[in-house]
Amino acid sequence: MDSKLAELVAARRVKLDELRAQGIDPYPVRFAPSASLAEVRAAHAELAPGTETGVEVTVAGRLVARREHGKLTFLVLREDGVDLQLFCPRGALDQPSRALIGHLDVGDWVGARGEVLATRKGELSVRPAELTLLGKGLRPLPDKWHGLTDTEARFRQRELDLVVNPDARRVFALRARVLKALRAELDERGFTEVETPMLHPIPGGAAARPFVTHHNTLDTDLYLRIAPELYLKRLIAGGMPRVYEINRSFRNEGMSTRHNPEFTMLESYQAYADYHDVMDLTEALLQRAAREALGSLQLSYQGREVSLQGPWRRATLLELVREATGLADLDYDVEVDRVRALCEAHGVRTEPSWGVGKLVLELYEALVESTLWEPTFVIDYPVEVSPLARRHRSAPHVTERFELIVTGRELANAFSELTDPDDQRARFEAQVAARAAGDAEAMHLDESYLAAMELGMPPIGGLGVGVDRLVMLLADVASIREVVLFPTLRPERT
Repeated sequence: MDSKLAELVAARRVKLDELRAQGIDPYPVRFAPSASLAEVRAAHAELAPGTETGVEVTVAGRLVARREHGKLTFLVLREDGVDLQLFCPRGALDQPSRALIGHLDVGDWVGARGEVLATRKGELSVRPAELTLLGKGLRPLPDKWHGLTDTEARFRQRELDLVVNPDARRVFALRARVLKALRAELDERGFTEVETPMLHPIPGGAAARPFVTHHNTLDTDLYLRIAPELYLKRLIAGGMPRVYEINRSFRNEGMSTRHNPEFTMLESYQAYADYHDVMDLTEALLQRAAREALGSLQLSYQGREVSLQGPWRRATLLELVREATGLADLDYDVEVDRVRALCEAHGVRTEPSWGVGKLVLELYEALVESTLWEPTFVIDYPVEVSPLARRHRSAPHVTERFELIVTGRELANAFSELTDPDDQRARFEAQVAARAAGDAEAMHLDESYLAAMELGMPPIGGLGVGVDRLVMLLADVASIREVVLFPTLRPERT
């Protein structure tokens, strides 16, 4: 703690001791407002200057500003982003409140009981007869004019960020509306919201590096889930026709403006559907989220317009790579050395073990993905990079899989799900071989999931939506840390 901060804290502690000496509890157990600040403002929005209403209310909030004018004190309370002035002539206060008011600091939590009025200048106010200290703040808030501008400090002290930065409140209010809209759309379509384990004996459902922990009683390692996919599909095998989960998943990978080790996904699975049905569902989900969060399908993201108005473009991954490279005859059955040479010509990294499908995917990610600004369903991913997706019904080298790309970022990943247990076992075994060859993100073989598949599965359409990235788009922010209340950060240097 620097010397100036220590001095301010010490002065507040003196006030704290004085309050206790006067028999005032600075941290009372309960208070009962009769109305929120927003409700007071809404009920008296048209009050003319100089009007006294005779209406008494009890309100509460954090003290965010105070100024003195002779025997008159003006206090400003803030609650849930709404401000309301307390107009405090000394003579209107009862004796305990007169003693208290000089001990109040910006940052304290304060309750007030009094009449609603509009000052002569037209400021809606409450004139308190009684003030109550609800929580003494010992550390000062950031300066009102400069706010909390250090980005790292904003994320480490989100509570301060929410107090002083209105845009932070906007983002997280929008996030809540997005989650509500996603749930409402799925509920109305007959999906059941479920909860699946966060601790997995085998990491599965995605190609990613997991976090590992140890269960002492069982004396076994467990993994924080990288995806809930396999458990959700087991529910379909159990006869639940439509399920979804808005889940927290964890991946022990790098951090960036698009990646946080702990993140939120929406995953849904529906019986009898294919990836075309899921594209329709995805479009409906994101459009509803936009309408309910923003009231419009026309957005501005980082200074550039983007429309969520449908129908959205659908293009195969291969045709997009053909467009980017100018090679109309590029296909999955060409010689691997030719595709490897094409990668090298475009500065795309390769590995000797990669086949044509993986190399084509690398070309797409390097040359195409970031250029797709308007919503685009990129469909038909190579089999070798899609171990859980069904093989395409008419194209042997690809799967019925899509990713939704908006503003150059993946927002959703979805399949016509693989339901053939023998095909799934062969895919898992290929992943095990890739892991043995050094691919730390390759999947494990999950016998429990294979046993569920062997019970028999109907056709399934599965979807995963990155909720954090969707909120980034709708809130018009460039970093995932802006939409996660408490993002993962490097330890502070001491």
